[in-house]
Amino acid sequence: MSRPEDTLAADIHYNDTEARKYTTSSRIQNVQASMTRRALELLDLEGPSFILDIGCGSGLSGEILTRSGTTTKRTRKRNELGEIVDEDDDEEYDDDEPFGSDNGSEGSINEEVGNGPHVWVGMDVSPSMLDVALQRDVEGDLLLADMGQGVPFRAGSFDAAISISAIQWLCNAESSDTSPEGRLSRFFNGLYASLRRGGRAVCQFYPKNDTQRNMIAQAAVRAGFGAGLLEDDPGTKNVKVYLVLTVGSGQGSQDITGVVKGMDGVDIMDGRPSANRKAKGDIKKGSKAWIAKKKEQMERKGKIVKANSKYTGRKRHIAF
Repeated sequence: MSRPEDTLAADIHYNDTEARKYTTSSRIQNVQASMTRRALELLDLEGPSFILDIGCGSGLSGEILTRSGTTTKRTRKRNELGEIVDEDDDEEYDDDEPFGSDNGSEGSINEEVGNGPHVWVGMDVSPSMLDVALQRDVEGDLLLADMGQGVPFRAGSFDAAISISAIQWLCNAESSDTSPEGRLSRFFNGLYASLRRGGRAVCQFYPKNDTQRNMIAQAAVRAGFGAGLLEDDPGTKNVKVYLVLTVGSGQGSQDITGVVKGMDGVDIMDGRPSANRKAKGDIKKGSKAWIAKKKEQMERKGKIVKANSKYTGRKRHIAF
C-alpha cells in the first residue's frame, strides 16, 4: 500500500472528501489523541502554555491541548452484548455532582495529562482540513500555511510546539525548483526562531526508511536544536517515532539529554560543537576546500549550485 505523501501533495490529497473521512474515523481519532498525549508528556510543560500545532488538520490534536489538565467523568456502561464499555462525557467534573447514574453504571475520574489547558494556534496546508476544523468550532486560531515555506510567526512567540503525523510530508518535493532538504531547512529554521529560549517541540512522524529519518533529525540539528529521537513500540508495525527538540537552556529547562534521560530506545542527536573539531580558521578563504564547503551549505538550503570540476578554485589569469 502506497503512502499518501508519495502520491499527491498534502493540500491536494486532503480534499473535502478525505478531510471528512479522516476526521470521522474513530480509529484515527483514538490514535491522534494517544500520540498528542504522548507528545505532551515529552514536552513536560510546567503549566498552561502557548503552543503551536504544526499540521493541525481538522483540530483533533488541538482538542487534546484544549482539554489538557482538565478532569473529566468517565462512565462505564454495558452495551447490548452485556460488555462493559467506557463513555467519556468530555465535561469538567464537578465534585458536588453525584458520581454514577440511576441505571447502575459505574463511574470513575479521568484526568487529561499536560498541565493545561493550553492556548494553541494551528497551521495546515489543506484548506479542506481547516474548513472541517472551523465547522467543528475548535478553540485554537487557525492559519493556512505550508510549513515547507517556513513558520511565519514573530520570533519567540511560542512556549512549545507539537506536530502529529505531518513532517514526513516535507521529504517530498512537488516541483523541480524545490528540494526536501530545502523544505526541511526552512521549516526547522522557522520553528527554531518562533520558539522562546528554553522552549521545546515534539514532532511525531512516520519515516519511510532510516535515510529519511536521519535527514529529518540532521536538519533539526543544523537549525540549532538539541535533538533526540524516541521510538514507541520499536520493532512492531505500530512503531511511532518522536523527534524531541529543545531551544537553548532557558531558566528551568534542560538539554534534550536531560529531557529524555532514562527512556528506552532513545537516540540522541547532539549538534553542539566538540573540542576536537577543526577551527573555522583552518580552511583558507577562497581555497578549493572553502568553496566546496560553501557549496554544500547552499545545497542544504535547497539552492542550486554548479557542480565541482577541475577548474573549481583555480585562479584566473589576466586576460590581457
